[in-house]
Amino acid sequence: MNQPNPETENTVSALNRQVLDEVGKAIVGKREVLENLFAAFLAGGHVLLEDYPGLAKTLIANSFADTLGMTFRRIQFTPDLLPGDITGGYVYDRSENKFILRQGPVFANIILADEINRASPRTQSALLEAMQEHQVTLEGVTMPLPEPFLVIATQNPIEYEGTFPLPEAQLDRFMMKLSVGYPSLTEEKEIIHRRRERKEDDFSLGVVADAQRLLQASRLVEEVYLDADIEQYIVELVQQTRVHRSVAVGASPRASLALLKLSRAWAAMNGKTFVLPDDVRRFVRPVLTHRVILDPELWSSPNAVERVLTEVINAVPVPVMKESRA
Repeated sequence: MNQPNPETENTVSALNRQVLDEVGKAIVGKREVLENLFAAFLAGGHVLLEDYPGLAKTLIANSFADTLGMTFRRIQFTPDLLPGDITGGYVYDRSENKFILRQGPVFANIILADEINRASPRTQSALLEAMQEHQVTLEGVTMPLPEPFLVIATQNPIEYEGTFPLPEAQLDRFMMKLSVGYPSLTEEKEIIHRRRERKEDDFSLGVVADAQRLLQASRLVEEVYLDADIEQYIVELVQQTRVHRSVAVGASPRASLALLKLSRAWAAMNGKTFVLPDDVRRFVRPVLTHRVILDPELWSSPNAVERVLTEVINAVPVPVMKESRA
């Protein structure tokens, strides 16, 4: 194995602890969700949060933006929202007698696309170029977006009237799909206790980093060692979704790249300079859940995707890492 990089171990793992401890002042519990979200930030990926109303999806996004000291914009997606409301456009300035660019809310580091499936497909597509190329083209002029650029989108899984399901092409651009879940009895009691002690709804979180420090940590993640056997393991997991008997359309190569990036980020977050199979397995479900399309007869079957992904994981042998490699 290559020699460990102490800088990777110290910088990324320290930033991970600082950020999550600070965000934890606003979010009670849900450590795994917060860890996965921060791994996506380090990996430069976008996240889709799908869960019931009132489970702190917006608060999570806002808390990360405050803690990381980055610009944050919340876009409420509605049926009458237009693409220009997201990207901006050129408007005529009478005082200067010319058209000037008025940038839309997409020109920020962290974008919260709240209830993204309530907007029309035309409006949803306004985010496609931004999410993939990190740029926006207006009137033939291409403008780069701030770096890092991260989209956190939310959608409600129980309301379908007046919504437009995201097309597969856009779903594939989300690195992970996460669910927050209800708090436990103890966690909900702590939520109430903290609110009573604060005597107000608002939180005050400290800034523990900035955009440059996050970008530096992301560069260090690229130095994490990935064994050839782990590469093979990632590819075989994704390949298994394409040959599974219950899957109509398997995951794309974006899924393989997402597993690569996230497993590296998770290793660095935990002070490691190499990736182990467990680092990959942690992200199989968040990465593949929204990317596989099951056979139509399973669409109404509860937890069908979960069962299929369990079979996918069990079908691929876990590589045994030699002592010299790990």
